Formats: sequence, structure tokens, C-alpha cells
Amino acid sequence: MSATPPAPLRHRFAYAIVGLLAAASFACVALIAARTWYSHTYHYWFLLWNLALAWVPFVFAALAYSLAAARRAVAYVFTVVAALVWLAFFPNAPYILTDFLHLGSMGDVVPGWYDVLMLFWFAWTGLMLGVVSLYLMQDLVTRASGTAAGWVFVVAAAGLGSIGTYLGRFLRWNTWDLVRRPGPLADELLGRVVDPHSQPRLLGFTVLFALLFLFVYVAVYIFAKLAGPQEGRPRG
Repeated sequence: MSATPPAPLRHRFAYAIVGLLAAASFACVALIAARTWYSHTYHYWFLLWNLALAWVPFVFAALAYSLAAARRAVAYVFTVVAALVWLAFFPNAPYILTDFLHLGSMGDVVPGWYDVLMLFWFAWTGLMLGVVSLYLMQDLVTRASGTAAGWVFVVAAAGLGSIGTYLGRFLRWNTWDLVRRPGPLADELLGRVVDPHSQPRLLGFTVLFALLFLFVYVAVYIFAKLAGPQEGRPRG
């Protein structure tokens, strides 16, 4: 078993990841600004709000991860609260992938290739925010309950995230409805889940979207392990 990397080294990796995601987010803002300047329209500005929502699960996952390190009763309570908020907002991160459905619908003078690249920037940034936040949460579950429980958590989170994305994209529910309208939201979801064969889009989208996210997550997870710090690893 490889040793845990030194704290300064872990911090450098954390800063690098946050810096990369922040830089990608600024690039997204710049692309929207350039598009607005060129077209004199505010099309696709909703992407900025979607990107802001994608940062929420990342922030709360980092908060839960930091609080868990305190190992105090009060910190434990706040860790659970942060984890629940993370779960509620988690679908907002991969949700941006579905914004490709808007491609070509704006009907303005901006070249199609520009919109493709801009949407890809947003989708990649949102997806990576989700992946990194899930990585942090998986580590917490693994430390508490073991490796198998950690991967069960990953699969469950991917499934719930895909259902949340479906609710947001096709049924137009949002995270706030978990608090404002939990009853109607639960009724509509249960009504569709009870007979999924009558809802082919629900079944097809949630399964394929969850598999896509899992494949990306596992790929990033493997690359992170392969490219991780070498200190403490046995030489072969």
C-alpha cells in the first residue's frame, strides 16, 4: 500500500486543480463576452448561471472534506450538512452537458464552430467540477466505510445525478424545488419511476447519462492515481 503523500504536496495538487478549474471558468466568461460583443445579443448568457451552479457542489465537497479532517463532533455535524447540500446541487455540474441541445437554435450571426467550442468549454468545466467534487466525497466515504462502500457511493451518486439532470432538463425542476415544492416533485418523479417502460426517455437518458459520467469519472480517477505523487511508493 502506498503511503499518503506529504501535506504540502497534497496542497500543491489541490491548488493546481482549483487554479485549472478557475482558469477554465474565466475562459468561459471570456467566450460569452466575446460572443456578446460580436453578435450584440445576450444569447447563451444562461450558461453563466449554469456554470455558477456547477461550482456549488465543488465548494461544498471541499468544505465537507476540510471539516472531516477536524475530527470533532461539531465538525462532523457540519460535514453531514455540507454533504447533503453537495448531493442536492451535484446534478448541476454535469447538467451543462445537456446545453448542447441549444446548439443552432439561436439564429444569429455567430459561426456555428464558435458556439460548439464555447459549449464544449462550459460542458468540460462543469463536468470536471462534478468529477472532482465526487472524488472528494468518495474519499470521505472510503475513509469511513471502506473501498467497496466508496465505489457504491460513486455509482449511486452518478445515478442520482443523472435523474436530477433529467428532472432539470426535461421536466424543468430545479434544486430549489427540493425545499420549495418537495411534494409535487416527489409525486412526479415517483409517477414516472413506478412505470419506467412507459417513459423511454427517462430510462434511456438516465442510464446513458450515468454511464457517460461514470466512464469519465473512472478515466480521470485512473489517470489521477497513475500521475499521483511518487513519494512513498515502492520502487519496482
